[in-house]
Amino acid sequence: MTDTAPSDVGPRTAPAERGFRRTGRASATRDLGPALPPLSVFDLFTVGIGPSSSHTVGPMRAAAAFAAELCEPEASGVELIDRVRAIRVHLYGSLAATGAGHGTMDAVLVGLEGYLPDEILPAEMTERLAAQRVSGEVLVSGRRPVALMASDIRLHPLTVLDQHTNGMVFEALDADGALLRAATYFSIGGGFIEREGAGRVDVSSGPDPLPFATAAELLAHCSAEGLPISGVMLRNELSRRSEPEVMAGLMHIRDVMEECKNNSLARSGNLPGGLNVRRRAPDWHRRLLAEDVDRSPIYWQEWVNLVALAVNEENASGGRVVTAPTNGAAGIIPAVLFYATHYAPGMASATAEEKDAVVARFLLASAAVGVLYKRQASISGAEVGCQGEVGSASSMAAAGLAEILGGTPEQVENAAEIAMEHNLGLTCDPIGGLVQIPCIERNAIAAAKAINAARMALWGDGDHRVSLDEVIVTMRETGRDMSSKYKETSMGGLAVNVVEC
Repeated sequence: MTDTAPSDVGPRTAPAERGFRRTGRASATRDLGPALPPLSVFDLFTVGIGPSSSHTVGPMRAAAAFAAELCEPEASGVELIDRVRAIRVHLYGSLAATGAGHGTMDAVLVGLEGYLPDEILPAEMTERLAAQRVSGEVLVSGRRPVALMASDIRLHPLTVLDQHTNGMVFEALDADGALLRAATYFSIGGGFIEREGAGRVDVSSGPDPLPFATAAELLAHCSAEGLPISGVMLRNELSRRSEPEVMAGLMHIRDVMEECKNNSLARSGNLPGGLNVRRRAPDWHRRLLAEDVDRSPIYWQEWVNLVALAVNEENASGGRVVTAPTNGAAGIIPAVLFYATHYAPGMASATAEEKDAVVARFLLASAAVGVLYKRQASISGAEVGCQGEVGSASSMAAAGLAEILGGTPEQVENAAEIAMEHNLGLTCDPIGGLVQIPCIERNAIAAAKAINAARMALWGDGDHRVSLDEVIVTMRETGRDMSSKYKETSMGGLAVNVVEC
């Protein structure tokens, strides 16, 4: 059900402008700075299901969190779920406008059964959705069968809740239709979710010993502690996990990225969704294997393009990916990491252990820059446009590459600044609401930008006129000024100017 179908109303303007309704819900302000809960490298890089971290991963986590709430004992000692006979789900704003193309409804249905995006495999998700279609029911928290199908989810694309455009309301009712529990969740980008009135869900435990919200604070820690940017991030990680645990986690992230690329290269045919977009990565891979037998450095960009395309084609297929920091931008960091481990000086003769160390430093430095975007702005395309997704990922990748190429903290910060400065204003206008056009190619272009940004920064001494903090704030303000047509609603730009075929 929907209050107004996106295709019926024409172009829409920003929520504060003509065409959108604001609810009367109180706005929960997210503070900036070290007072925020800690952000781990494993918050910025998480394993999930495609095609969207905001529209698939976040809603699945929110639905699972609501289902878990229903299993909490009441004062009488009886679990609420024993009284639940019906579930209602409402999607708002961008989730409603492009949810069908992003797999949001399926993610909600599977999440209500208690599945989490970093645990469920694509084949298992397909199996559960098929079983739901046959029975017409979801097994809430794996225990309570409730009649609910994707078509029952109520869509409100013109209504934007105050806290974030990606809003969800879950309601549990008893046999008489009385409301037992209601909760509002927001998918705020990168798979992160917040519960109205409670803030972020699944917060990493323990305060950071070296907290930072700005690049200036990060660089100050580097100077005071004599650490590279990756070292500051590692110091914070070690306050929560042992070093072997951190390394194992980072290598797992690397392995899932590699598996994602390889799974994509083994596929054939067109991407799902109706646009009939042909998979290019398998054919490109065969051609590269034939033409670049000796792995010549002159083919570096073709390989970087291939990795970015492969990862995002797998994401568009609903495959298993790493949010880096989002699904829509998931190909950039793996592509630049491929460049780092195959074309950086010394990599040809590096041992497996040496390559692992490079991967760890790359991901830690990238994550440190990702923290800055989460702290000061947003990584949600529905909130600030694609500059928050592809732009942030390009900036993070540039930082990671600059560090492993020997850059000083100042040069690493400069690399991140260059990459974002030239992604400012990037819109999110996916055709058909699918994470395919222009998203897949855009990852390859942004990966090359990240490599160029790192190279440019390393030719300087780290001294530059515009700081990374100034660019991040500019990105945030640009996102606020951007019409909602260009923020993952498929109501403007390529989404309306290109005929779907």
